[in-house]
Amino acid sequence: MGRLFGTDGIRGKANTFLTCEMALKVGRAAATVLADDRRRLLFCIGCDTRISSDMLCQSIAAGLCSAGADVIILGVIPTPAVAYLVNKYKADSGIMISASHNSAEYNGIKIFGGEGYKIPDELEERIESIVLDGPEPELSDTEIGKIRYATNAVRDYIDYLKSTVMNSLDGMEIAVDCSNGSAGVSAGLLLSELGAKATILNAKPNGMNINLNCGSTHIDALQKYVIENGFEAGVAFDGDADRCICVDGEGNIIDGDFIMAICSLDMKERGKLYQNTVVGTVMTNMGFEKFARNNGILTERTKVGDRFVLEKMLLEGVSLGGEQSGHIIFRDYATTGDGQLTAIQLLSVLKRKNITLAQAASVMKRFPQYMINVTVSKEGKIAFYTDHIIKEALEQAKNDFGDSGRIVVRPSGTEPMIRVMTEGEDQQQTKDICIRVADIIKERLENK
Repeated sequence: MGRLFGTDGIRGKANTFLTCEMALKVGRAAATVLADDRRRLLFCIGCDTRISSDMLCQSIAAGLCSAGADVIILGVIPTPAVAYLVNKYKADSGIMISASHNSAEYNGIKIFGGEGYKIPDELEERIESIVLDGPEPELSDTEIGKIRYATNAVRDYIDYLKSTVMNSLDGMEIAVDCSNGSAGVSAGLLLSELGAKATILNAKPNGMNINLNCGSTHIDALQKYVIENGFEAGVAFDGDADRCICVDGEGNIIDGDFIMAICSLDMKERGKLYQNTVVGTVMTNMGFEKFARNNGILTERTKVGDRFVLEKMLLEGVSLGGEQSGHIIFRDYATTGDGQLTAIQLLSVLKRKNITLAQAASVMKRFPQYMINVTVSKEGKIAFYTDHIIKEALEQAKNDFGDSGRIVVRPSGTEPMIRVMTEGEDQQQTKDICIRVADIIKERLENK
């Protein structure tokens, strides 16, 4: 990808890298690239709770209008809600202002097409080319677009999610961590209207506390809360609510791999697991593959990123896929990962089968896994691909594991990091190899 777009749209520090000027140019460029000579385009824009989101939303809206497009501003809403409402509102494109699980100083721009799928690389590259190199569109004052504000966006989204569940959640007592993000506008209503008694945590955003020691990337607080208060389960979302990580009544983390195991088995029993296949990524735990083999389910792996998971799902006609991080795609209901959809689908399985989350998760045994994130510069991320000492270290690690484990080392698509993940049957060996390789990467790249 180019200089602006990464694996999940444009992302960077707000008001320094991702400025009002850039956002305005992205809006203009998006309207230009998607232009339809037959009619005026309509865009939906949603955002999360970051202090910079309003600023960037208005800037993008101004850019779109200046290029002749009309805009519906959805307000604070989850990313998957934008993907759904684009289609419901018959818009040509949707834009989400969010940096997902990143901290408050970051923000981002994700662009969806009219059918709710993230736009393809080719369109991102054309938008980027206009942003960086121009020329900018010139319109008369009579061609400028208009802005209106949605009044029922959250309600429409909640009603749709409720329609995907075949049974109520009556009697279930759930702790819900909204990460001081987008889920705060919808999760409580959704779960209570389905019959669950939901205790809502971290739903008081102040612009700077999104993902701050809470949510799906900081699960320890929810673990403690669930145990101390006797909940049967806990659910955590990230800042834009496209991820879901759960905690069972004993405080054990139920990540995306466990969620896919539980749901795929249920879907297979109901004849809804198309191609009898689940799509994961290179980060999917080996324990999931063992579970799948034991239950006659096929698996596929892709690069990390829900867009790559979805591409494989669409190509092969698969109905379930996702990531260990909690991006789960139920293709019968959504065009992208949806944390709240994932939560209610999982809870629905538990309710129908009258089992606890701990009992449901027992179908899979997680292999020991260890991960270290090594912070590097932009130059270091590039040098990673050609450093011969690092290559030798990776080969040695693979030889040490043999058939009993694996190592995955990759640059982050959204942060200045090299991620080192090891996984194997022997916990100590898994940890030792991860530390050894991470130390070599740090030594080789920290001064690049």
